[in-house]
Formats: sequence, C-alpha cells, structure tokens
Amino acid sequence: MSYLESSLKTVPTGFSKILFLSWPLIILLTAVACVGFLMLYSVAGGTLDTWAAPQMKRFGVGIAAMLAVGFTPIWFWRNMSMLAYLIALLLLVAVEFFGAIGMGAQRWLELGPIRIQPSELMKVSLVMLLAGYYDWLDVEKVSKPLWVALPVGIILVPTFLVLAQPDLGTAVMLVMGGGIVMFAAGVSLWYFGTVIALVVGLVFGVMESRGTDWQLLHDYQYKRIDTFLDPSSDPLGAGYNITQAQIALGSGGWSGRGFMQGTQSRLNFLPEKHTDFIFTTLAEEFGFVGAFSLLLLYAGIIAVCIQAAIVNKDRYSSLLIIGVAGTFFLFFAINMAMVMGLMPVVGVPLPLVSYGGTAMMILLAAFGLVQSAQVHRPR
Repeated sequence: MSYLESSLKTVPTGFSKILFLSWPLIILLTAVACVGFLMLYSVAGGTLDTWAAPQMKRFGVGIAAMLAVGFTPIWFWRNMSMLAYLIALLLLVAVEFFGAIGMGAQRWLELGPIRIQPSELMKVSLVMLLAGYYDWLDVEKVSKPLWVALPVGIILVPTFLVLAQPDLGTAVMLVMGGGIVMFAAGVSLWYFGTVIALVVGLVFGVMESRGTDWQLLHDYQYKRIDTFLDPSSDPLGAGYNITQAQIALGSGGWSGRGFMQGTQSRLNFLPEKHTDFIFTTLAEEFGFVGAFSLLLLYAGIIAVCIQAAIVNKDRYSSLLIIGVAGTFFLFFAINMAMVMGLMPVVGVPLPLVSYGGTAMMILLAAFGLVQSAQVHRPR
C-alpha cells in the first residue's frame, strides 16, 4: 500500500470531522467579530439595531457557511476552482452593464433582495484557481516565461474589470493576492523584482511629467496626489477624511478616551465611521492598547493559517491556505495604512469589524476553505 493510500484512509469522515477543525482559528475569528460588534454598537450611539444586530446575524450565517465549506472535501473545491473563477468573472462583466451605482462607483449587482459585490468573490476564486494551477503544473516549469504569463493573464483580466468600476483598492488586492500565491509556488524572484522596478519607474515618470507637454495624468489627479502627501493642503475638501481620521487616532493616546466617549465619532466628524474608518473609532476609544490588541488577533489568525499550510502535505491545500491568509493580511494592512495616511484612501474595509455583508460572508467562506484543507489533509 502506497503512502498516499494509507494517508487517505486516515482522513476523518462524518461527525468526526468536528474534532479536526481548527478551533483556534474559529476562536480568533469570533474574537475579532466581537470587537466589530462592540464598535458598531458604539458608533451607533449605544443601539444594537442600527448596525451591530444585522452584523451579528451575518456573522452567524457566515460561521455556518464556513463549517459547511470546511466539511466538504478539499478535492471538491480543487475541482470547482475554474468554475468559481469563471462565475466571478461573468459577474464582474455583468456589473459593467447592470451594476448598481453607489457613492460614485458601479460595483454591486442587485439580485432580488440580495446585493452582492462580485469583486469580493473574485478575491477568493482567483486564489483558488492559482492554487489549482500550480498544483497541476510541474515544479520545473513554475518559472518558465510561458507558464508565468498564463497566471499573470488570469490576474490581470479581473483586475482591469475592477479598475473600470472604479475600485483601486480591490484591484491592488487582486494583484497582490495573486502575487502571494505565485511567490509561495516558487516563481523566480527576478519576475517580482522586474515588476517592482517597473512600478517605481512608472511612479517616477508620472511625477516628472507634471507640467510638461507629455503630462501623464490630469491636473485633478495630481491634486489628489498632493492631498495624499499633505492632507492639510485641503483640510475641508479632499483632505477632510484623512485629517479627521488622524485627529481621532492621535486623541486616543495610550489607553483611549473610553468606550463610547470618542468625540470624533460621537459628533460625526469621522467619515464612514461604521465601515472603512471604524479602526479610528477603536483607536480613539481604546487607544494604542486597543488598536494593538486587535492587531495581535489578526496576527494570530495569520499564524494559525501559516502553521496549517506548513504541516499540510497537499500542494493545493498549502497554496490555498497561504493565498487566503495573504488576502486576509492585505485587507487589514491596507485599511490600517489608509486610515493612518500611509497610503491613499481606497475603500477597503477592516475585515470582520467594518459593517458590511458581502465582504464578511466571502471572507468566512474563504476561511472555510482553510478548514476544509485542515480537516481533509492526509494524516
């Protein structure tokens, strides 16, 4: 009997799968969600019904979905990778023609009483497909130009569709999330170095072209760059959001003003206080201690995923776990950098904390894939 055959005989079945779930992951995800419930209760002025209660219901459904995905054999999700990607791609195309418009962007599809954001589905299905691709591909071909070009195309097609919505934050996450899977699969670092050099060169060219006959951007786009670099140059206009966020972050100090005592959120100075900028409310009310504690919970989730990827002997499962963990990292890293003024405001929510339905459901389903890889790994 081969090693694979003997290993597969130890894969749990039926109710015994509950014992093989990653319970530390479930506990950490629940802890982060509880932080979100607490902050949504606070920004609503001490009421559950506005944002906290609906978020609790979504989290309950999301956990059920995570368990359902986790109990499904990992080979099923491997076989569904291409179909999931194509469905997400078709939905992105549908957004171009039938998408609902909100806050100046066309990113959502109205399916009866349900409103979905297909770009969130693409973040996970892209990781699934790339993991399946590198599981299928011979290791010797991973860095060959032809076999690198194909996954690059798989990444760029949905990226351009998302940029057209426009949604720069999600487009960046698709590129970087795909890059994480390619890096984990063993693609040569020369390719990544070339891309970084091209990006740096492009940025340099854009800045140098300002005021010349060959200016690469419009004047208003340069104005946005100026506002990002110096929000105080337009404190009541384009720089208002980040200025108010920085005031909230700074006023929290070491231990914060206290629960429901944040003036920036209570007096409605903070923009999007229940979604993209909810981290600033946490920092104002609980200070550095509260913000760092949330960061530790996020780091714990990443650590659990990395450990699961290391011990898993199935290549698809390991790459899938790394891809999900990398996408999750990009969520909170970009959001925190955004509200602290370290990068432009691009509209990325704080995972499991910001108010929202599609992002939470898709993210918990993605962690269901991690659970499936954990439960059904060869032992």
